[in-house]
Amino acid sequence: MPIPVVEKLLILQDRDKCRRDLEAQLLILPREVAAVEAKIASEKAAIESSRSEMKDLETKKKVLETEIGSAEQHAARYRTQQLEVRKNDEYRALGHEIETVQAQIGQLEEQELAIMYAIDEAKKRFVTAEAVLKENISSYQGRIRTFHEREASVKQELIEAQARLIEARQPLDEPALQLYDRISKRSFPACVPVNGGKCGGCHLKVSSEVESACRGKDGKLATCDQCTRIVWWET
Repeated sequence: MPIPVVEKLLILQDRDKCRRDLEAQLLILPREVAAVEAKIASEKAAIESSRSEMKDLETKKKVLETEIGSAEQHAARYRTQQLEVRKNDEYRALGHEIETVQAQIGQLEEQELAIMYAIDEAKKRFVTAEAVLKENISSYQGRIRTFHEREASVKQELIEAQARLIEARQPLDEPALQLYDRISKRSFPACVPVNGGKCGGCHLKVSSEVESACRGKDGKLATCDQCTRIVWWET
């Protein structure tokens, strides 16, 4: 059984661990929020990419419509000219031009039809993808709200833990506190049991002098001669 000063140190250490755990959570939470925010940005980028695909197809369709309109104007002009010519070779030349333009119009219309099908398919993909992605975004935003709520809760818990830690320091004398503070900055836990003749911190066998001292017969604190942690006799 630990001596009274060690019992007080163990209470202090338990509250110190609680404080450290809460501080660690506060460090992790912003990174978790940032990771989820990155996922939201990725989902939004996917939506915009799908929307851009449709816009690109619509732009191509409009370009083709302009080209078809221009070609039809050329064909109409050639037909008008054809009615005005008197020579057979000029009439045939204009007829050849008309055929060429009509062939071009046919190719353009085929391209336009293909793009119209592509637009329909893109819209279907967009509607499906947008619904899924927006659902994902909503879920991620819910997680972020939970993280922020947890952060506020942890901050309050930390304030309370710090108060309990200060309270646990009051019954201890200055030498014990200084020893604990010095060790805990380097190694935590700072106060460990000796079990089976081995230190509970570094797990190495302690010397007979330390083993005798940590039994607490003189009421003084003992430290491991390997890792310098405060040790107390457990079994």
